[in-house]
Amino acid sequence: MTRFSGSRKFVISPEDRARRKRYLSATLITCVVLALIGGTLHVVQLGANRMSDMRKAATYNLKEESSRIRAAGEDISLHQAHEANKNRATGYSVDEAQRLLSKDQWLELDSMIQIPQGPFIMGASSERADPQDRPQHTVKLPAYWIDKYPVTNAQYARFVAATSHRPPLNWKDGIVPQGELMRPVTMVTWYDATAYAKWAGKRLPSEAEWEKSGRGTDGRRWPWGDKMESDRLNTYYNVGSATNVNAYPKGASQYGVMDLAGNVDEWTADDFAPYPGTDAPFELFQGKVAVASSDQDKAMKVVDMVPSNAGKYKVLRGGSWKGDPFSTAMYHRNPAWANYASDFYGFRCASDMPEKSK
Repeated sequence: MTRFSGSRKFVISPEDRARRKRYLSATLITCVVLALIGGTLHVVQLGANRMSDMRKAATYNLKEESSRIRAAGEDISLHQAHEANKNRATGYSVDEAQRLLSKDQWLELDSMIQIPQGPFIMGASSERADPQDRPQHTVKLPAYWIDKYPVTNAQYARFVAATSHRPPLNWKDGIVPQGELMRPVTMVTWYDATAYAKWAGKRLPSEAEWEKSGRGTDGRRWPWGDKMESDRLNTYYNVGSATNVNAYPKGASQYGVMDLAGNVDEWTADDFAPYPGTDAPFELFQGKVAVASSDQDKAMKVVDMVPSNAGKYKVLRGGSWKGDPFSTAMYHRNPAWANYASDFYGFRCASDMPEKSK
């Protein structure tokens, strides 16, 4: 090959031409590889930054994680040990539990809200809604009562004192942690919540009753309307722990029911079952348990979620102080085994309307 530059002539041999092509190809490949490495490092850095943010949001030193009460399902063995000691004389006497709050505080916490009979919009039809929340449909309910607030530690202490029921795991020696009397009781299973409701002469609300209490007559997404407003609820680590049940008065529903969105997920009476006409897969509603397929997987805590015939999930509602803020939507359904407990699981009670009051 011959090239001219001014008066000079350059002759490039086939070997030089092939060598230059190889150099050019190598340069291009190097640039591509460097770009890919750079992009990968950027993604890794973003992930590291996100993990750093999450660590900063944690409410305790993560080095202490192994000694802390953890999320749902991880503390069943602790519950079993705790249950074995449930009759040990610890905690409050009935009189001591009653003196935890003033008369006016008890009256307020024990108050219930009347929800009138009639239809309401339940569920959601948005494609962005989780499959278990679909479709939107209308449900008609009779009148009923529902607790104004989630059940607090103070209220649960009266129950424990009166019945010798097992106190929650996070109560050292059966005593409510300092400063948490007005916070919702947590670390309680569905069975614990049901036992409390029976003692109080009430019951757990159905999913429909719970949802109507928050959505009102216009099908709103949150108790106050259709727009997420972070100053109306405790969610997504914006506080870092549960808060007093009366801490967010602007989060009240149309009926005046408080703390339905965020703070703690609340147990309801119902099994986790599909809505009529749902497009959700059946497998979603089937109970599953974690199974390690080998000793090595068990040692590494690697498990598969395997369908179980042990029973059905129960439904929690409302989202929590830890959860995604959009899980606090009134139509969102969160399933869990009835014997699970967590530091973001709580409950409130409901009751039928007396016949003479209907």
